[in-house]
Amino acid sequence: MPESAQQVTPVTPVTFPSSFLWGAATSAYQIEGAVREDGRTPSIWDTFSHTPGKTAGGETGDIAVDHYHRYREDVALMAELGLNAYRFSVSWPRVQPTGRGPAVQVGLDFYRRLVDELLAHGIKPAVTLYHWDLPQELEDAGGWPERDTALRFAEYAQIVGEALGDRVEQWITLNEPWCSAFLGYASGVHAPGRTDPQASLRAAHHLNLAHGLGTQALRSVMPARNTVAVSLNSSVVRPASQSPADLAAARKIDDLANGVFHGPMLHGAYPATLLEATSSLTDWSYVHDGDLRSINQPLDALGLNYYTPALVSAADAGAEGPRADGHGASAFSPWPAADDVMFHQTPGDRTEMGWTIDPSGLHELIMRYTREAPGLPLYITENGAAYDDKVDADGRVHDPERIAYLRGHLAAVRRAITDGADVRGYYLWSLMDNFEWAYGYGKRFGAVYVDYATLARTPKSSALWYSKAARSGELAPVDGI
Repeated sequence: MPESAQQVTPVTPVTFPSSFLWGAATSAYQIEGAVREDGRTPSIWDTFSHTPGKTAGGETGDIAVDHYHRYREDVALMAELGLNAYRFSVSWPRVQPTGRGPAVQVGLDFYRRLVDELLAHGIKPAVTLYHWDLPQELEDAGGWPERDTALRFAEYAQIVGEALGDRVEQWITLNEPWCSAFLGYASGVHAPGRTDPQASLRAAHHLNLAHGLGTQALRSVMPARNTVAVSLNSSVVRPASQSPADLAAARKIDDLANGVFHGPMLHGAYPATLLEATSSLTDWSYVHDGDLRSINQPLDALGLNYYTPALVSAADAGAEGPRADGHGASAFSPWPAADDVMFHQTPGDRTEMGWTIDPSGLHELIMRYTREAPGLPLYITENGAAYDDKVDADGRVHDPERIAYLRGHLAAVRRAITDGADVRGYYLWSLMDNFEWAYGYGKRFGAVYVDYATLARTPKSSALWYSKAARSGELAPVDGI
């Protein structure tokens, strides 16, 4: 058993409230496949993954794990594992192929069937409207740096809300807008692969605006009982020391990772320190009168995605700026106006992604937002780990490292609940192995193993462990499977 697992295993049982949601999460482009079927047109990830050199081995989501055709099998598997919640995303170009105009009903019908299947198995669906698959035609018109994209998103949100709002109660507008803005438009390691720091800041604002307008659109067409949230990959940013320079570096990265989104969403304003730090790049004149009121919609819940903390310091003289931040290799930084900041690898065991395993960061994040937005229910909408999983001679996939990871982080969630946080559910990332963006199929985050040659699904030992937790509300020992 890894040392880290021993450290987080308490002597007394860790139990959760009976109402706690035990779920798993996926996203459309990573699992669906069927990219040219039933009227779907290319998204920016179709274009990006088909561009030589952009993904590992030139791999694409053309087939992914064929969930579009195998969704009934996948829902049955969730039910077998005892999950009571499932978070999935809707493919914008499957529903509204050009990003404009009327919906393609056959595209919506897929999600209607999926929702019906989930409900029939007693699994609560949570819909994410945007998990990075912008219709390519909207990118051709300028993408997220253009204000019109936010307006188009509101129209799309209304279409999906009208189609599914009678049966889906939990809604999430955006998943990790930080990645969309800064990996997509600053470092270029994600679609659409642009490297323009000014454009990335404009994209961040228009993603915020899309969230606000999309929230209004959803509420205009859905029953009042439905909830609207957003999922942020807020960073736990720690300074390397308490020196004024390192504290200033941490402040700058915290603004760029967190404040740029939760500032306007939760408080109706961008942090003054963010505006000052980025003044060499932009005057923020694209923030129009009324935008901040539109963005600052009352939320019903907040989704938090967590994987690893960040450790930063002021850059040494002559350093080239932040590169080793865990967000892929690029000659361009995803942190605009932050070349005076250095990222450092935090100590401890690491996952296959090279990310340090630190459950204390999840507890810290939860407690921060308990203070940042008192009274707002929280969900952990993504948390998980990639490991180099192998099938053994008996056809099983044993992944004790992932069990230790999940147990440690779920124990941190339970500790936060004990400390007064209102955390109502946990969505493991991911239900099954899938297309891991620029890493192709080389990084396996799934609790269910997928043989990419046959697409056969095999629950790993971590899935069986998580199944026991979901059914009992208790965290078994790491070696309990």
